[in-house]
Amino acid sequence: MKFQKLFLIISKIPFSYKTSILLFIITGGMVSIIFLSQVSIYTLKHDFDVLFEKRTKSIIKLETIKDAYVINIHETLVDLQNGYISLEQSLDVIELGEHLIEKNWEKYLEITFSTEYETSLITNIINHFLAKEKRNTILQNSVVTNINIKHIKIKKIVSKILQELKQENFEEASILLKDVYFEINAMSVYITNLTSYDLDMAVSEKNDTQNVFNTLSMILNIAVVFVFLFSILLSIVIIRHFKDLHFNLEDVVDEKTKALQVLNESLEQKIKIEVANSRKKDLIMLQQARLASLGEMIANIAHQWRQPLGSIMMIVQGFQTKMELGKLSKEVVDEKVEDAMQLGNSMSKTLQDFQDFFNPNRAKERFCLKQCIEYSFDLSKYILDKEKIEFSLDINEDIFIYGFYNEFSQVFLNIISNAQDALSSQSDKKLIEVVATSSKNKIRINIVDNGSGIEEDILPHIFEPYYTTKYKSAGTGIGLYMSQQIIQKHMHGTISCKNINYKMHNQDFEHCTLFTITIPINNTHEDT
Repeated sequence: MKFQKLFLIISKIPFSYKTSILLFIITGGMVSIIFLSQVSIYTLKHDFDVLFEKRTKSIIKLETIKDAYVINIHETLVDLQNGYISLEQSLDVIELGEHLIEKNWEKYLEITFSTEYETSLITNIINHFLAKEKRNTILQNSVVTNINIKHIKIKKIVSKILQELKQENFEEASILLKDVYFEINAMSVYITNLTSYDLDMAVSEKNDTQNVFNTLSMILNIAVVFVFLFSILLSIVIIRHFKDLHFNLEDVVDEKTKALQVLNESLEQKIKIEVANSRKKDLIMLQQARLASLGEMIANIAHQWRQPLGSIMMIVQGFQTKMELGKLSKEVVDEKVEDAMQLGNSMSKTLQDFQDFFNPNRAKERFCLKQCIEYSFDLSKYILDKEKIEFSLDINEDIFIYGFYNEFSQVFLNIISNAQDALSSQSDKKLIEVVATSSKNKIRINIVDNGSGIEEDILPHIFEPYYTTKYKSAGTGIGLYMSQQIIQKHMHGTISCKNINYKMHNQDFEHCTLFTITIPINNTHEDT
């Protein structure tokens, strides 16, 4: 019944507290067990070392004193009386014996009554709680007092014997020698009593140490049982908690499942309605997307045709001007017709390129970079001549690119067109310079013009679609956007723009515009 009540009380404790208590009991119990075991080992070792040293040393000192009295004093006096040794020799031996006796006796008293050889604090506490009676030291003190008295008395008799022997009073010396022998025997009895007392104390202290060991072992065992029982009890409670939680979750899941089934049925109906509405919207958006794509394509074609159309118009005007001046010859007509046909072919290719722009199956070709850039400038030469714009190319003949020739040409036409717009309002020298370099990893192309540059707030937006600073009749804002798409998606490269200070034709210019096109080398070779 008590166990069931305890179990119910523990069950009412919150789950987080249960786990915390379990961890605390296990951790605290293990720490306590380790601590008690270490304390037990330390206590037993300390008490054994201290008591062993105390008792063995004291007994050895007493035996040394006993031997010194018998051998160094009594037997030396007998040998002196019998004439075996001289008086001087006996004095040395007796003096050495007395020195040994005093030294060992002082050491014995120091060991016996010193606090250095006390047992550990744990042993004293346990003995205190076990109501251990204090040992009676009256006998020990009495024997120590008698030994001190006897020692003084023997020393006096020995001195008298030595004086009588010096005066050759052998009869008197013999009588005193008997007294010394009697006193030494009495001293041996006292020393034997002290030895017996110390042995009894050693046995008693050994029993005390055993009691301490038994007490600590009992406490350790109780701690182990306590940790074990409470760990099992709390583990059972936690397991039951998990079972209850599992059953509650099953009920919740069943309720949620039923609610989801009802919700799914209603959603199916809503989805059918929304799908029907979505299809109608998709049809409308498809028509709008087609119209938007058609409008965007027309705008792109118009933008790409604007520059070659301007060149063709200039060729036609040139025919009229030369006819009026009487300079229209067959050679001039053939030259202008050839230029016009080249521009017309470029416009035709533009239509084909826009038709195939998003077609992944187009065939790439390997072409010379310098020829492609020269072709772009040839298409723009009439407008560049009209604006008196000079251009220079610094490109090696051995740089080849693998890609779409006409698309790459359109990129340069767009950049040239932007440079021409920037330079048209400038009265100073108008220059465009193209420099191309090749390394192991990439091809870098720099296009620089000495126009007034691009305003810093406009520069981040120049590659955005339909962003333009021109009038609507002059630009659509898609030229640089299309150029970026061609470089990034079809050439796997990058294109960037910034304002710089630059030196062209041995002259320094400020606020120049630099377009940089970088194409990786691994894109300039045909895939195998």
